[in-house]
Amino acid sequence: MNATELVVDGLTLTVGARHLVRDVSLTARPGQVIGLVGPNGSGKSSLLRAVYRVLRPDTGYIRVDGADAWSLPVRRLARTLAAVVQESGADIDLTVREVVAMGRTPHKRLFDGDTAEDARLIDAALTSVDAADLAGRAFDRLSGGERQRVLIARALAQRPSLLVLDEPTNHLDIRHQLEVLGILRRVPATVLVALHDLNLAAYYCDRLYVLNDGELIASGPPTEVLTPHLLADVYGVTAEVVIHPRTGAPQVTFLPGEPAGVAMAGPDQSCS
Repeated sequence: MNATELVVDGLTLTVGARHLVRDVSLTARPGQVIGLVGPNGSGKSSLLRAVYRVLRPDTGYIRVDGADAWSLPVRRLARTLAAVVQESGADIDLTVREVVAMGRTPHKRLFDGDTAEDARLIDAALTSVDAADLAGRAFDRLSGGERQRVLIARALAQRPSLLVLDEPTNHLDIRHQLEVLGILRRVPATVLVALHDLNLAAYYCDRLYVLNDGELIASGPPTEVLTPHLLADVYGVTAEVVIHPRTGAPQVTFLPGEPAGVAMAGPDQSCS
């Protein structure tokens, strides 16, 4: 399985007279982890829905390895792209293992059962998200965090070359947040992920795209994008940004009570 290149060019999405996304372009090179960040309502989820073909663009295009994503046969796209969305599907009346096994469906013919290879991939996906002990449990009886891990396992079992995730760390404790994002760094796929936590995005993503009010505000490596000026403009907060001496990633500290826009340490400085 080879990672896929994703190109979004001039994407615009509207509902009535409202622009959800306006003229946004991004590129995810094969094997990169690309982060979408921005405030609530900035257009992150809408952009992702266009990529996994729930919202049809008004203008612009989405290309997967050069092919128009909206023209690909459903089965071919399902073998290429897996999505983890915010809705948990809590009413699914299946066991955890059955939910994860759904990820193998694009690779089978109708009425095919699980092969030994399917079983191996399902087990590996469950283990990778620390959910092997949940395999026999009813999915609709799980906690929010457990369901999230199972849905990520389902996407991994699909063996996609393009993985799209909308806030995958929601409901997860810190340990599982780190484990899940660590998996995204290791999978042989291109990853497009929306994240709220800027420090996690800075550490795990190769490039960040910052959205605000449906428009692309900035893009580039985290060290270039996450600046006090940008955080004040986009989030309306005052923050200090330093380079962590051990990780080499920008580390953002928010300063409550400070007036937004106060210049703080830039990303070229290290914390002691």
